[in-house]
Amino acid sequence: METVESRFLRYVKVDTQSDPSSGTVPSTAKQFDFLKSLSDEMERIGIQDVSIDKNGYVMGRIPSNTVKKVPAIGFIAHVDTSPDACGYGVNPQLHEYTGGEIVLNTSLKMIPSEFPELKKYAGHTLITTDGKTLLGADDKAGVAEILTAAEILVNSECKHGDVMIAFTPDEEIGRGADFFDVGKFGADFAYTVDGGPEGELENENFNAAGITVEINGINIHPGYAKGKMLNALRLSTEFDRMIPQNERPENTEGYEGFYHLIKITGTVEKAVMEYIIRDHDRESFEKRKSVIKNTASTLNGKYGTVTINCTVTDQYYNMKEVLDKHPSIIDIAARAMKNCGIVPDLKPIRGGTDGSRLSFMGLPCPNLFAGGENFHGKYEFISIQVMRKAVDVIVEIVKLAASD
Repeated sequence: METVESRFLRYVKVDTQSDPSSGTVPSTAKQFDFLKSLSDEMERIGIQDVSIDKNGYVMGRIPSNTVKKVPAIGFIAHVDTSPDACGYGVNPQLHEYTGGEIVLNTSLKMIPSEFPELKKYAGHTLITTDGKTLLGADDKAGVAEILTAAEILVNSECKHGDVMIAFTPDEEIGRGADFFDVGKFGADFAYTVDGGPEGELENENFNAAGITVEINGINIHPGYAKGKMLNALRLSTEFDRMIPQNERPENTEGYEGFYHLIKITGTVEKAVMEYIIRDHDRESFEKRKSVIKNTASTLNGKYGTVTINCTVTDQYYNMKEVLDKHPSIIDIAARAMKNCGIVPDLKPIRGGTDGSRLSFMGLPCPNLFAGGENFHGKYEFISIQVMRKAVDVIVEIVKLAASD
C-alpha cells in the first residue's frame, strides 16, 4: 500500500489551480484531468461505484461489510489550489526538523520568531515549498489522507458501514459545492478533510456575503469643475472611511466578524468597490449588511439618490445552525481523535468550507484537520507525522460508527 506522504508528493507536483474569471466547470481543464486520474486510482485501490461527472465531481463507495445497520459516512476533499500564489512547478522539499530556521532557497527562509508555529514541529519531517510556489496541502493533503485511509479499509477485515468518498473542484473560488449531488453521494453525514493543524475539528464557520458598491460620479474638465465635478474615486474613499475601522480583518480574531475591502477599480466618472463581510452570528451578519446599505443611503442623501448602488449577495451560512442538530457527528470525530492520542481542538473556522454549504444542502458536514500550515503562499508546509495521524483518525471514525 502506498504511504500518505508518497501520494501527497505525487499530487502536489500536478498543477490544479482554479480560476475565478473562468465560466467553465471546473474552472480549469487541468483540474478535470487530475480528478480523472484520481477516479482511476480509486478503481485500482478497489473502491467501487467510482464515477466522474461532466463537472469533474468524483465519487466512489467502499461497501459495508457488516449486517449491522450502520450510517453511511462520507469523506470529501477538494483538488484545486488557490489562485493567490503560483501553483505551477511545485518542488516540495523535505526537512528533518530539529528546530531553528528552515531555508527554502537562497533568499527565503522561515524562522521561529516570525513563524512561531514551527516550535511545535521539532522532531517532525516537514514538507515545504522551495520558496517559489505554494505547496498545495490545501487540500491535496486531504485527498492523500482520504485515499490512504480508503486503501487501508479496503484491505482490512474491520467491520464498517458504507464509506462514501468524493473529490471536488473549485473550492478555492467558492464554487466547490455548486454541482455536488448530495442524493447521489448517499452519505448520512460527512466530513471535509480540509482543516489545518493536528486536532482541529471545526463545526462552525462565518456567515458570508459579497458586496458590490457602484459609485457614479460626474466628470468635468478639472479647469471648470468647481461646483460640478463629483469624483467617484474620492467618494469611494469616503465610503470606506464610514465603515467601522476597527472591524477589518487585520484587527479581528476568533469570533469577531469583519468588513473587508478586496478591490477598487474606476475613474472619476465611475468606481466599483468590492467587499466581503463575515460574522459567525447571524443577527450580527445581517447588521453588517445594513451598515453597508445605510452608508450608501447616507451618501446618496448627501450627493444624490442615484450616486451609489449596492448589491449584496449571500455566499454561505454558519454550518453550526445545522450541526447543532446532529451532535453525534462531532462526538464521533472527537472520540476518534482521542483514541488516536490527539487532543481535539473544537474551534470556529474564520472562513468557510464546502462543508458549510453541504450542511445546508442536507449533508451535515464538519471539517477535520489535514495538517497544513500557512496555506496559499510560499511559506506553506505540512508534517508527515500529522498527515499519518489524519489517516488514523479517518479509519477510526469509520470503526467507531460501526461499533456504536
